Amino acid sequence: MEERNPVANLDLRGVVCPTNFVKTKLKLEELNSGEVLEIIIDEGEPMANVPRSIKDEGHKIIKVEKVNGCFRLWIEKV
Repeated sequence: MEERNPVANLDLRGVVCPTNFVKTKLKLEELNSGEVLEIIIDEGEPMANVPRSIKDEGHKIIKVEKVNGCFRLWIEKV
């Protein structure tokens, strides 16, 4: 499977739950099915909750990287 680059990104460092999920969801609504969104979130509660909520919405997390105390996630809109 070829890796697709994100068409949009969102830096949510310092944003509290559940606002970081809401902002992610709103950004995904702007994308077409199959497009990829890159988000950066803090570890802890955001990393524990946002990926689960995104999957519950039916989207796919295709890449996760830990970078300098936060996480970079690539989310494919379904």
